[in-house]
Amino acid sequence: MFPLFRFAAAALLAAGLHAQVRTMTLREAVDQALKQNPDVVMAAFDEEKARQSVRQAKDPFTPRIVIGSGLAYTNGFPMSIEGSAPSIMQAQATQFLFNRPQSYAVAQAKENARGAGLAVAGRRDEVAFRTASLYLDAERAGRLVELARKEVESLERVAGMVDSQVEEGRVLPIERRRAALNLAQARQMLESLESDRLTAETSLGILLGLGPDESVRPAGERPSPPLPSSEDAAVESAVEANKSLRHIESRIMAQGLQLRAERAARLPRVDLVAQYGLFSRFNNYEEYFRRFQRHNGQIGVSFQLPLLPGPGVGAATAQVQAETGRLRAELNATRNRVIADTRQSFRDVRRTESAREVARLDLELAREQLSILLAQMQEGRASLVQVEQARVDEASRWIQFYDAQYAVERARYNLLRNTGDLQAALR
Repeated sequence: MFPLFRFAAAALLAAGLHAQVRTMTLREAVDQALKQNPDVVMAAFDEEKARQSVRQAKDPFTPRIVIGSGLAYTNGFPMSIEGSAPSIMQAQATQFLFNRPQSYAVAQAKENARGAGLAVAGRRDEVAFRTASLYLDAERAGRLVELARKEVESLERVAGMVDSQVEEGRVLPIERRRAALNLAQARQMLESLESDRLTAETSLGILLGLGPDESVRPAGERPSPPLPSSEDAAVESAVEANKSLRHIESRIMAQGLQLRAERAARLPRVDLVAQYGLFSRFNNYEEYFRRFQRHNGQIGVSFQLPLLPGPGVGAATAQVQAETGRLRAELNATRNRVIADTRQSFRDVRRTESAREVARLDLELAREQLSILLAQMQEGRASLVQVEQARVDEASRWIQFYDAQYAVERARYNLLRNTGDLQAALR
């Protein structure tokens, strides 16, 4: 099993050698993700579709002119063709002058476009947080790889010293096997961490919209973004800036406009109508009408008043009201969830900061113990094996400290995502 694992890890690393590695800061990675991430790109297309639907809804209020021909041979009385008299050329123009349902449809389309913009903004916030999280994972993996390499070097020196002591008869042969086992475990851990690093960097590249053979390696320091002053301030900012809440509110407003449009179906409708026709003598107009005229036209308005709109209007109104009620319930549930998540995120920041302080103190203790052993080794009171084992312990404390540090940063980014300040903090 162990040789199979080493072969798989080696194959993965060999594949990574052919991948293009890009070194980016966190700000550069976020900028790249907000431009090329597939989720952001698809959301932008949805927003564009919503914007174009506004133009589509406005279209009936723009004059529409159609030119064609009703040319035909007439035998007997000149009958109509598609509602118009036979003509060499004909033109028709129509336009909504007063149509309240369509006016509300235009307003609803505008509100839907605004909601689509809010959805894009929410998707960008989510992508920014995912980018920051993967960036932290890749950076953590890189640091752990460096620590693991140092640990392997220390254990290699320990194994060499144990071999010498066994040859000299100073320790039992079982210590050689123990040292070899520790070294093998450290090498296995190094291979696993290198695989994790490659996976994290490749995943980050895919999130940024790069190809499968491109990966991103973190570089540069990151400033610590400011956080809300209190838990209540964080909740207030989150409720005010949350894109999901604003999107649901936009959908409720759009439903209100649709409700007004359904109710406006009982109102009168006025349309502009105009028509022109070029007649010919071979259609027998002179035989059946007192006067023939080649150029003919008319312009006016079409007035319609629905007297019995039918039960469909009431049914559509009831459906819109039911959907509005469902959205209001969703809005209330989402607001409660946002408040609870923000409070939990604020507490997570404090909890992870406490854990980081404990890890820092533990690391300082391990470093002091290593310093003491180094001084004792110079005085001949400690062996090199003890010193190297202390170095291994120190590396383990560094790993714990890095884990605690990244937990703090991830908790901070999560809180800023809830309050709507993440993109500004990262960029």
